[in-house]
Amino acid sequence: MPLLDHLRNRLTTLARNDAEEAPAELLESVRKGLKDVSQDLDAFVTELKTYAVAHPLETFALLRALQPIVALGNLTLVTRYEDVEDVLLRDAVFDVPYAEKMELITNGQNFFLGMRDTPRYTRDSSNMRIVVRRDDVDTVIAPTVERTAQAIVAASGGTLDIVKSLTRVVPARLVGAYFGTPGPSEAELIAWTSTLFQFLFFDPTNDPALRAQAIPASAALNAYVDSAIAERKDKPRDVDDVLARCLTLQKAEVPGMSDLDIRNNFTGLIIGAIPTTGTAAAFIVDELLRRPTELAAARSAALSGDDARLAAYVFEALRFNPMTPGIFRVSNQEYTIGKGTSRATTLPVGATVVAATQSAMFDPKHIDDPDTFRVDRPGYAYLHFGFGLHACFGQYINAVQIPKIVKALLLRDNLRRAPGEAGQLKKDGPYAGSLTVAFS
Repeated sequence: MPLLDHLRNRLTTLARNDAEEAPAELLESVRKGLKDVSQDLDAFVTELKTYAVAHPLETFALLRALQPIVALGNLTLVTRYEDVEDVLLRDAVFDVPYAEKMELITNGQNFFLGMRDTPRYTRDSSNMRIVVRRDDVDTVIAPTVERTAQAIVAASGGTLDIVKSLTRVVPARLVGAYFGTPGPSEAELIAWTSTLFQFLFFDPTNDPALRAQAIPASAALNAYVDSAIAERKDKPRDVDDVLARCLTLQKAEVPGMSDLDIRNNFTGLIIGAIPTTGTAAAFIVDELLRRPTELAAARSAALSGDDARLAAYVFEALRFNPMTPGIFRVSNQEYTIGKGTSRATTLPVGATVVAATQSAMFDPKHIDDPDTFRVDRPGYAYLHFGFGLHACFGQYINAVQIPKIVKALLLRDNLRRAPGEAGQLKKDGPYAGSLTVAFS
């Protein structure tokens, strides 16, 4: 296919430089190439999609140079850093798209991360920040995660499927210990939250099979949280966890702290707490295992107790291997992205926008030397937790939890992939499915 071959050949020489506008000769060659494949366009599009999935950084680089804002029907892909930032910060223009699904999960009420900036959003988010405290990160969460992760690794015997036995398990146990909701079992809690997170955030086509799984999973999770609240009220315990703090606020008649309010907020937070952490940590380990020099440097930071430097290696690795290439938003009014530039694109009401955070983190107009693995980057180089009104609620927890999980492995000698297929990362839908490592 001449066009695809031509684009591949030009990616390194042109797109990596991210010219402000594509040269006229490239545009002309693309037009000619399109004529060449016009008789077999379906096959070309299929191959192009396959290539884009296998080579996302190269594909995004080409788009930033050739077509930074790509409109495909009702879906618009935004690839430049400043445009991604614009979409995520325009909370009054771009809504999160999962309110309807959140209401289905809770059987009628939205969760605050699915709301616009309303009085109820302020009430509910403020209430949960009172009970999920940043002060707890260093004093409660970090030690709990560190003990749990290191105990799992120490008991493994030198071989460990890190996804099934570590990266999913640690956040599940943190939910149990810190929130006070361990679930009827770890396995059920992990299964429920994995299904529901995928349903909320990774289901752009509204897959009916996934919806059919999400409905009973949400009913089971709601019933469990309801029972945990009822049991704690019936048999109070002398424990300082998030559930106890919520019930203390309820006794003080704080608005937004009814049993139903507590359950809905718990459901929303628990869904986001486990699958994302488990997958991000696994992807980071996989990326470091591809890079012996960086792996050794990250291990040195872990051994020396330099947690800040270790975190820099962890989140730089995640930049190269993120959990998702972008974040979905829906326009609630007409809006022009890239206004005043040649790439300006006006979106109608109801347009679905993908803010390509992975692309933005490699945009050389804002990220210095983006193709190099560097640990001296400023915080704005990383969009792992998003930003704006709907930035990840647990970002301060995961900024510590994820490095602590990875650290437990880095402290072991001769960390390496297990032989054969077991040592290769396998995906389970949008998540890490398995990755077995060995160590001394």
